[in-house]
Amino acid sequence: MPDLSHLLGFALVCLGMVLTPGPNMVYLVSRSLSQGVRAGLISLCGVALGLVFFVLCAALGITALLMAVPYAYEALCFGGAVYLAYLAWQALRPGGRSPFEVRALPPSSPRRLFSMGLLTSLLNPKIAVLYLSLLPQFIDPERGHVLAQSLALGFTQVGISITVNALITVMAGSIAVFLMQRPRWMAAQRILMGSVLGALALRMALEARR
Repeated sequence: MPDLSHLLGFALVCLGMVLTPGPNMVYLVSRSLSQGVRAGLISLCGVALGLVFFVLCAALGITALLMAVPYAYEALCFGGAVYLAYLAWQALRPGGRSPFEVRALPPSSPRRLFSMGLLTSLLNPKIAVLYLSLLPQFIDPERGHVLAQSLALGFTQVGISITVNALITVMAGSIAVFLMQRPRWMAAQRILMGSVLGALALRMALEARR
C-alpha cells in the first residue's frame, strides 16, 4: 500500500481535478438536466467503467511504455495544457457558459446513455493526464509491489470521482436553479472555473519544459 501521506496527497489532487469541470461533468450535468437524474446516473456508470480502464492501463505498465518514447511525456503535457487552456477560454470568454446551464439533449435509451458516458470518459484527456503525469509521483517502490500501489491509488481516484460526480448529477437541477436565480453567482462560478483551468494549463506547460 502507498504511504498514508502519499495517499492523502493524491486524494486531494484527485478531488481538485474532479471539481474542475471537464467533459465528464459537462455531459453528466447536461444529461441529468435534460433527461432526469436516472439518466445521469446511468451515464455515470459508463464514465466509471472508462475510469477503471485507465486505472488498469496505468497499473499494467502502459504508462511506462509512453514515458519511454522520446518526448512523449512533454507532448502529452503540452497537449493537456492546450486542452485545459481551451476550457478556460470557454469559461471566461464573453458569453461563456457554465456546465450547470441547461443544455437540451435528445432522450436516449439506457444502453446509449451508458455507451455515451463510457465514450466521454475514454476520450477525456484530463483523466489520461492525471494518470500519466501524476500517478507515478505518488508511487514509492521501497514500500512494496508497484502494481498494488498503482491499483490502490487508481481506485482511490475512481472512488472520489464517482462520489463527487454522483452528488453533482443528483443535485444538478438544484444547483442550476440556484445559479440561474443568482446571475452574479453564475458569473463568479465561471470566473473561478476559468481561472483554475488556466492556472492548471500554465503549470502543466511549465512542467513540460523542465
